[in-house]
Amino acid sequence: MDKSIKILLVDDEEDFRQLMAFWLESKGYAILTASNGQEAVKVVKNEAPDIIFLDLHMPVMDGVTALKEIRTFNKDVPVIVISAHTGDPKAREAMASGISGVFPKSNNFEEGLTLLESVLRTHKKLKDK
Repeated sequence: MDKSIKILLVDDEEDFRQLMAFWLESKGYAILTASNGQEAVKVVKNEAPDIIFLDLHMPVMDGVTALKEIRTFNKDVPVIVISAHTGDPKAREAMASGISGVFPKSNNFEEGLTLLESVLRTHKKLKDK
């Protein structure tokens, strides 16, 4: 993949965030990180990522609140929510704010990559970078 595609990875679990960031970088993506929703909103405003992986359950500002805030100034950035729980009610709430998919934390990263690449194909402007 082209390094010009910037992924914002937002998760409060540092070990997961670092491991996933390292893995995505190994696939050729440029990675930005944030440990909570408040940081994520700032990064989206300042860095304009092409796609966001967003955890739902975080301190300071949860993922749903962050997504709603991001949607006030960026309605188009694709967002894949990360959830440790299948059937998470917060995931249903996030869907109302427009998400491109859900990545269960229990899944392996290859499945996350498949979802990521599918979203990138759907959002043609990213694929053409």
